[in-house]
Amino acid sequence: MTETGGRLEGAGSGGDGPHVGHFVPWDGGCLLIGHAGGIVPVHAHYAMQIGFGAAPGIRFRASERDAWTAYVGAIIPSRQPHAMDATAAAPNAVVFVEPETREGRALAARHPTGGIAPVSEYELAKAGPALFAAWQEARRAQGSAAAVAAAARRVVRALTGGTETLVAPDERIVRAVDYINAHLDAPLTLTAVASEACLSPSRFRHLFVEQTGTALRPYILWRRFVRVWELLMGGASLSTAAHAAGFADAAHLTRTSRRMFGFPPSAMRMVGTLPSGPGAAAPPPATRPAGPVSAPGQPLRSSPGGSAGIS
Repeated sequence: MTETGGRLEGAGSGGDGPHVGHFVPWDGGCLLIGHAGGIVPVHAHYAMQIGFGAAPGIRFRASERDAWTAYVGAIIPSRQPHAMDATAAAPNAVVFVEPETREGRALAARHPTGGIAPVSEYELAKAGPALFAAWQEARRAQGSAAAVAAAARRVVRALTGGTETLVAPDERIVRAVDYINAHLDAPLTLTAVASEACLSPSRFRHLFVEQTGTALRPYILWRRFVRVWELLMGGASLSTAAHAAGFADAAHLTRTSRRMFGFPPSAMRMVGTLPSGPGAAAPPPATRPAGPVSAPGQPLRSSPGGSAGIS
């Protein structure tokens, strides 16, 4: 993904008004930052999520039966059901980190217990305000999407203590992930992806879960949604984005989005972009490390995790 930013504006997911903000992707993660328009119902997804506001008060809960809990910030593991209310924490930021990346594995290793984990004010003391400052500068054309992406990745590093896991991913899974990302506009079967990894379907299925902490289908679905957001940011119509990301049509995309995130894609209508000019350089790539596999078969995540959500 290129480090560009798209403005999001549309009906709030909870129906209380428009959500206005920006979408900023990078290789291995992305950011939604802005002002929430409503409550996002319970949902779950592949990416790990970090959510926080410029001031304390963002609320999460794991089910509709649970009481809301207010946080300074929270980390939500992959596949962890949750609802979010950021209406009292404006502006707010939601950072998504893909679990199979180096950053994702370090985050999971640092917070291995599962469930919605609180983030302290101390942990966000520098990186949190710096992200909102970078965003405001970019909105005034005094910064850039690259600077915002770099600031978001510094938030992730702050929550991992600046550490990175040393376990290298299995190169067969790296090849499979690259193949998936290159073929999102076409049907992706277990047999085809397993063949790219030179494994039988049954062995590949087991290794993929072992390495990423999630099954193949949820991972592909997450990558399709990231592709949709990128295309909408670039001005594509909902129908064009749906087909290019492998959905049958816009209606299929909308139904899946409601089920997965609690709101339709139209709630994130892109109406502008952050400047793409010079900004703070992004941290060195620390996503899907290639090279010799130091420990084949070792998990990319230290805990199975639940699931992440969108804010």
